[in-house]
Amino acid sequence: MDFGFNEEQELLRSQARDFLDRECGSARVRELMATEDGYDEGMWRRMVELGWTAIPFPEQYGGLGLGIVDLVVVLEEMGRHTTPAPLQSSVALAGTTLLLAGSEEQRARLLPGICDGTGRGTVALVEASGRWDAHGVQLRAQQSGDAYVLRGEKLFVPDVHVSDWMLVATRTAENSGDGLTLLLVDSRAPRVRTRRLGTIDQTRRLFEVGFDDVEVPADAVIGAPGRGWAALRRGLDRALVAVSAELCGTAQRAMEMSVDYAKTRQQFGRPIGAYQAVSHKLADMLVQVESAKSLTYYAAWAVDNDVPEAPLAASMAKAYASDAARWVTGAAIQVHGGIGFTWEHDAHLFFKRAKWGEATFGDAAHHRARVAEALDL
Repeated sequence: MDFGFNEEQELLRSQARDFLDRECGSARVRELMATEDGYDEGMWRRMVELGWTAIPFPEQYGGLGLGIVDLVVVLEEMGRHTTPAPLQSSVALAGTTLLLAGSEEQRARLLPGICDGTGRGTVALVEASGRWDAHGVQLRAQQSGDAYVLRGEKLFVPDVHVSDWMLVATRTAENSGDGLTLLLVDSRAPRVRTRRLGTIDQTRRLFEVGFDDVEVPADAVIGAPGRGWAALRRGLDRALVAVSAELCGTAQRAMEMSVDYAKTRQQFGRPIGAYQAVSHKLADMLVQVESAKSLTYYAAWAVDNDVPEAPLAASMAKAYASDAARWVTGAAIQVHGGIGFTWEHDAHLFFKRAKWGEATFGDAAHHRARVAEALDL
């Protein structure tokens, strides 16, 4: 059995790490955190030139014809560098959802822009309930002739400020099983309003999006009317794997920083790593990281091959990676002692990224419930 990455994937990892080491050190991340857009357009263009935005899409749309496993390699490195960029929202979430559920006309019109970086998308799902499932969607799409009229609000919409379009989950029926319709909406359409939300991770941009009687044509439906959750669910599974990969990279780097520090920081004439209280914590950090990576890599393979257990694998990966990244990055602050709590040290960047990832697309409790459901419990 071979659980390793192939030679091309390892080259992709090496390329991504070299690029991000040059372009996205912690000093640059801190600069971008303070900007309005929260990312560097020049860096984004260079990511596009490297082909990152084209990885999971077929060649007929300008993609590289690869898969989520290959995207995971890049996203893991982005998590390692706490990179601020809309790759997660545009490629892993909106782009893959459109690829899986959109019509051929919709795919041909929008996916080439995702691949060459001239277009970007996002997804608007969560509302005031904070739920990441179909039951939390209450935004109404009232059919009016050959159009839908949207009235309501969405929360925690990622990167809508730099997105050209968004996939909006709307309620068109009271069917508790679905009853949703997924609509393609112009992010800059009249009567669409946005407000940036405060977030613990300042490398991420999340927004409240309001729809004040926004009219959307009937041909903007993604998938079938009233079956929006089915259209969105498979794309969300891929996004779960993508976030898990970022969390693995974040936790891996926090662990490495802690090991390096424990080898050089002296107390009572010995490196602090020589003391069991520290060394065992570091050992636990490694176990957490490697376990999260194993689940994430398997989930990436599962969604790429569309096996029946793919949704279960995605939720298992997200539940474990969420807990692991939060614990590992918190332990990293403890290992560093007083300096780990300061703004000047990078440990807080990793902890905040882990907290963002923990909540994104449902926390560990949400996904444990999904795993339990898959077990018929």
